[in-house]
Amino acid sequence: MPSALITGGHAGIGYSCARHLASHYKWDLVLAGRSPRRMQQVAGELHRDFGIKVTNLHLDTSSLKSVREAAAHVARLRHNGQIGGLDAVLCNAGGRFDGPIAYSADGHELTFATNCLGHFLLVNLLQDIIEDDGRFVFTASGTHDPDTADGKMVGAVVEPDAKALASIGKAGTASVSAGKRYSTSKLCNILNAYELHRRLRASGRSVSSIAFDPGSVPGTGFLRGMPVAVQWLSKTALLRWIFKRRGITMGSLDFSGASLARLAADPGFADASGKYYQSNNGTLAETRSSTLSYDEARAAKLWAQMEELAGLHPNDDCNQQDDRREAGRSSG
Repeated sequence: MPSALITGGHAGIGYSCARHLASHYKWDLVLAGRSPRRMQQVAGELHRDFGIKVTNLHLDTSSLKSVREAAAHVARLRHNGQIGGLDAVLCNAGGRFDGPIAYSADGHELTFATNCLGHFLLVNLLQDIIEDDGRFVFTASGTHDPDTADGKMVGAVVEPDAKALASIGKAGTASVSAGKRYSTSKLCNILNAYELHRRLRASGRSVSSIAFDPGSVPGTGFLRGMPVAVQWLSKTALLRWIFKRRGITMGSLDFSGASLARLAADPGFADASGKYYQSNNGTLAETRSSTLSYDEARAAKLWAQMEELAGLHPNDDCNQQDDRREAGRSSG
């Protein structure tokens, strides 16, 4: 039975995607997130409604330790036959963090750590588990492109320098608005998706790496840090009409979730690697991402910096981590 791992698969677009993968494709699922009670509830619903197998995985993408532990746990589940090989890994969890700048347990700016660095490490650790012809899908955002209405909505991106982004607000460095931190983290996801595609092809692997913009979707956690009035207004038909008139890319929980499921499972997207897809007013289509996102030199630099920040070593994967951990226990 094909299976997918979805970060944030218990809420918002991730939950919608999970239901579409379960109902339309009959895929088994690994739901990865920070809310055990909600994941247990969703797992029960999906199993009851569609008869699929659902495995819950505790994962906080802002914590490198949590990511490593989760990836190692997936490897053990596969080794023990409790799950099959993964056919898709959907890097979907994320958020915008308004208010004072906050930092992860590793000391990295929280938006960058949650939306980008944790997923970068997870993808690298799961490369030896994902099936041939499997797919990595990175949830991005049209806000990454400063030449579009989306990119003008929350604040133009800053330079995608991983070390600078991780240290925003520290040691007297200039602060960056929540909107700019968010849009830049999504630019980094797209740069990483394209760089992963190039690396996979250079190594001879047929695994896909895809970037996906679900559009502006009321009802997700994106606006949870905004004033209540803004959150309420975001759900009204009036605001959707205004956004559409301004050229904002608009999605919905159901269609954007279904689109993410299609990118993960539909044979029609077998050649989607290295591309950017957008859900906009009921249409899923390949489109161009920002000019900056195609800068291969920046992508290579970002990748190297993120390897260093994540403590990722050459040939590091979760199977080798398990071997080292078991060896340590034996010697103790």
